[in-house]
Amino acid sequence: MSIVIREYQTKDVTAAITIWNQVVEDGVAFPQEENLTEETGDVFFKEQTYTGIAVNTDNNEIVGLYILHPNNIGRCGHICNASYAVRREVRGEHIGEKLVLDCLAQAKVKGFRIMQFNAVVANNTHALHLYERIGFTRLGVIPHGFRMPDGHYEDIIPHYYVL
Repeated sequence: MSIVIREYQTKDVTAAITIWNQVVEDGVAFPQEENLTEETGDVFFKEQTYTGIAVNTDNNEIVGLYILHPNNIGRCGHICNASYAVRREVRGEHIGEKLVLDCLAQAKVKGFRIMQFNAVVANNTHALHLYERIGFTRLGVIPHGFRMPDGHYEDIIPHYYVL
């Protein structure tokens, strides 16, 4: 699979919300509980500092995305945050790593100096290993910070990366 990552366009909305909503519906990684619609999704993806779309050039299918945006304002406005989503059928194909690396490059281009992840769920071991392999640093543990679909709580492990 050959992947290119490009900027979001309105024509991507159906595929992008499908992928985003899969992660929301899984309920184990994103804090959001409401699905995006084509209308809310297009606005959401356009209002980010940058939305990257991963395209499989072998068949021109959209297989993943990320959103990049400030984590805070004012004196902390140089710190950004991001979320990543990969289509269920192609998870495990290292698309997430390509999304993270592209996102870090875009964050630097956009003038951010630090990437901070506020809520990496502790049992999301693939993401944790990826972030730490790339060079992110753990900030600690927030006990019981994420409510899982069955109602129990998992720890979250914030991370940061200096760009």
